[in-house]
Amino acid sequence: MTGRERFMRRTGDRQARSQRIERRISAVSSIAMCVLTVLVQIVVTLLLTRLLKQHASLAYAFLELIGVVMAMSVFLRSGSPSYKLSWLCLLLVLPVSGMLLFLLWGGTHQAKTLSLKKVPPPAEREGARRQSENNVAKLTRKDPAMGRVAAYLQKRDFLLYNRTSAKYFGDGMEFFDDLIGHIQQAETYIFLEYFIIAEGKIWDRILEALRERAAAGVEIHIIFDDFGNLTRFSDDMIQSIQDAGIEIRDFNPVHRYVNRIYFNYRDHRKIAVIDGYWAYTGGINLADEYGNIFERFGRWKDSAVRIEGDGAWALAAQFIQMWEMMYGTLPNEDDYYRPRTEGPEVPGFCQAFTDGPLNNPDNPMEDTFFQLISAATRFLYITTPYYAVEESMQQALCIAADSGVDVRLMMPAIPDKKYAYIVAETYWGELLRHGVKIYKYTPGFIHAKSVLVDRKMALVGSPNMDYRSFQLHFESAALLYDMPAVEELLEDMDAVMKESTLYTMEDWKKRSWLRRTFASLLKLAAIWF
Repeated sequence: MTGRERFMRRTGDRQARSQRIERRISAVSSIAMCVLTVLVQIVVTLLLTRLLKQHASLAYAFLELIGVVMAMSVFLRSGSPSYKLSWLCLLLVLPVSGMLLFLLWGGTHQAKTLSLKKVPPPAEREGARRQSENNVAKLTRKDPAMGRVAAYLQKRDFLLYNRTSAKYFGDGMEFFDDLIGHIQQAETYIFLEYFIIAEGKIWDRILEALRERAAAGVEIHIIFDDFGNLTRFSDDMIQSIQDAGIEIRDFNPVHRYVNRIYFNYRDHRKIAVIDGYWAYTGGINLADEYGNIFERFGRWKDSAVRIEGDGAWALAAQFIQMWEMMYGTLPNEDDYYRPRTEGPEVPGFCQAFTDGPLNNPDNPMEDTFFQLISAATRFLYITTPYYAVEESMQQALCIAADSGVDVRLMMPAIPDKKYAYIVAETYWGELLRHGVKIYKYTPGFIHAKSVLVDRKMALVGSPNMDYRSFQLHFESAALLYDMPAVEELLEDMDAVMKESTLYTMEDWKKRSWLRRTFASLLKLAAIWF
């Protein structure tokens, strides 16, 4: 290497470091502004309440009465019990302050005020609907439990497809290699919708493939979550993507809602669609740690699934709806983005679906988890990085275990958020008493989100088993019925358990009183983080 080359390399390294520092400063500033705004709102509300109590006692008493009435209203309305409990505690302990904060933050209706246009997904063809009904009938005759799950989702307009194959990925690099390979083959369009798109080696490879395809005339659209990428994606990179002829949009920009807490609502989906024929979803974001290029919390364990054939359209349709809800316009009619080749003749069925806060209090994602738990007769295996569920789901798992189902929960031994792990622990004692086996993934952090039922039905997607995924985030998943990929997931879960240690009742009882007390307080406020 010549002296000039070394100089240019050092200059480039310095510029890259400078850009990373600028991104972090900008991200910290944005987050600090949001946190400061919320804190100011709380402090002002408390001070106003104190002044009213001291100098306008009659008005304060009247507001207290309104606060109690509001607490009763919250209790009676439909929705998440955990969400209602948090507001009830605040409204009953501090009725006036709680009432003002409830009104200020929008209560349980915040998501409806997001700047998203009300747009239905692309209309399904009548032939596809009839085929889906036939598929549900066939599946029900074969297995009534699987048929009930499929019928439930079909009622919410998520069709059940045959002529669809699936490939399971339990390794990040294997997934990235496959995704990039299919991007390089794209002929018509590429859709990418990810919670995190981080600059690094993986993104460099993906961007190179996207640029080449864009230059060849392939239509490309990208959605990324603003909060998920505050420190990971620079303005210069966004400009570079746009310069390549690629359309890119950020979901729910944090700065837009600094005066409220709408930045709580995130696009947590992981969706890639190529030519309407190949589609991906799962837990893997487009970042280096997901391929273990560098280590963050030990070994990063994740999962994804590729759908090939007719079923890929389900995720394409959901991307189109999200793009249009964000006031984006696509250059072609919806039918242009449908697959142009009939899917393969393979066994089984596939049903991709999504969920989000705009559906509240109807939650297809959470309800599907309930149905999968109740459908299990032999075993139920679950991987999730976080666990903070409603009491009803906790009881469903306990009932399944008491009924003789082999229930196993796989979680990280090295968590990325220690407070979330401490909250998860509060649930484990009851699960253990009912015979649920809890495995801690010893090598590191398990980020995979999957459910396996009786070696015949599997869910692979983006939702965690917590309040945020079921109530606040936009999520995506694919359900596989009697497909070979179900067996691939079972093999991967068996490998995870071999590398894991069992968490016992003795471990749970060893927790210090300080940890238990802190965990109880965190659990009460878990919906906010």
